[in-house]
Amino acid sequence: MSPTAASPRVPTPDDVRRILAGVSDPELHASIVDLGMVDDVRVDDDGAVLVRVALTTAGCPLRTQIKADVESKVRGLPGVTDVQVEYGEMTAEQKSKAMERARWTARESAEPTEVPASARVLAVASGKGGVGKSTVTVNLAVALAARGLTVGVLDADIWGFSVPRMLGVEGRLGGTEGKIDPNTRPVANRLDADGPVGLLKVVSMGFLVDDEQTALMWRGLILTRAVEQFLHDVRWGDLDYLLVDMPPGTGDIQMGLARMLPQTELLVVTTPALAAQKVAARVADMAHRSFLKVLGVVENMSAFVTPDGQSYRLFGEGGGEALAVEVGAPLVAQIPLEPAVAAGGDAGDPVALRAPEGPAGRAFEVLADRMATELLPPVEMSACTARIFELASRAGA
Repeated sequence: MSPTAASPRVPTPDDVRRILAGVSDPELHASIVDLGMVDDVRVDDDGAVLVRVALTTAGCPLRTQIKADVESKVRGLPGVTDVQVEYGEMTAEQKSKAMERARWTARESAEPTEVPASARVLAVASGKGGVGKSTVTVNLAVALAARGLTVGVLDADIWGFSVPRMLGVEGRLGGTEGKIDPNTRPVANRLDADGPVGLLKVVSMGFLVDDEQTALMWRGLILTRAVEQFLHDVRWGDLDYLLVDMPPGTGDIQMGLARMLPQTELLVVTTPALAAQKVAARVADMAHRSFLKVLGVVENMSAFVTPDGQSYRLFGEGGGEALAVEVGAPLVAQIPLEPAVAAGGDAGDPVALRAPEGPAGRAFEVLADRMATELLPPVEMSACTARIFELASRAGA
C-alpha cells in the first residue's frame, strides 16, 4: 500500500469544532465552543489547522492555558500536521451570550442546599434602596404564615439587614451537629382557627453581629459566601416557602443566588415614580439573563391613605404598571403608603399582623392569597408526582 493511501484524511472544520467542545474556559467552566469563543476554524489541504479564539478580554491571563488545551485537543485528530492558535477579542454581543451560557451552565450544575426541593423560593428584589423591599418581604412572609404555612425568611441584605427588627425576632443563631438552627416565630392561623399554626424560620446576619449598629465592611465575594453558608449550613427543615430579602441592585449576591437556587422566582418591588421603574428594570434584566422567572411586580407606596380613607398619590403614578409591561410580568400588588406600616416595622409587629384590616394589611393579605392560590402555590406533597419529585431530589443530594 502506498504512503499516500495510508495517510488519514484531513479533518474538516466541523471535526475540529467537535473536539474543541472538550476544551473548557477555566474561569467560566463551560465549553469554549458553547461560549462562542471559537471564532473561526481553517484547515489546509496538508492538515495544518488554524483556530481563532475570541477572548473575553484581549489580555486574558488564561490565554496560555486555553491555547495549550486547544493545541492538545486538535493535535489528537488524525490527519492534523500543525496547529496554530490566534487570538481576538469578543464583541459586546458575544460577551453577553458567553455570560448567558456560563450562567446557564452554573445553574444546571448547582450543588444541593438544605432548602427542601419542595419549597417555593421567592426572591424579593429592587433596583435601589428605599422602595420598601424589606417591608414587602416581611409582611408577605407573615401573611403567608397566617395561612398555616411554614415560611423561611433569609435576610440576604447582608450589609443592610433589617429583617430581625421588623419581625420582632431576637437571639443569636444556635445549632447542633455542624448545622445552624434558624430563629422562629409562630403565627396564628387566620384562615382556620383549628388548623396548623403558621411558622416563620428566620436567618439574618443581624443574629450574628453584636448589635444592629455594627457595620459589616465585606466585599462582594465574602457576602456571597455568607449567603451560601445560610443555604448550605442552616437546618431549614420543612418549608412551604423561602422568601429571600435581596440587597438592592444587581451584584454578586443576586448572581450567586441564581446559581445556588435555580428554582428561585423573582418579585420586583418598585414605587409609582417612573424613575424608580427604570432602575428596577435592571433587576428584571438580571433575572432573565440568569434564567430566573420574574413572577411579578409590586408597586409599593402607591398612594398615601389617610385615617378617614382619603387617598393621595404623593409619588406619582404608573411606575408599577409600566415596569410590569416592560418586563413581561403581572402587576401583582399595589401597597398603599400608610403610617401603620412604618410603625409596625419599627415595633417588630408587621402591619399584616398588627392591622390586617387596614388598607396596607388588606393589600398584603390579597397578595398572599394570590401567591398561595394562583402565582406560586405551595407544593402539595400528598400528590404522587410531588412525592416522586421530593424522593428524587433527596437521592440526588
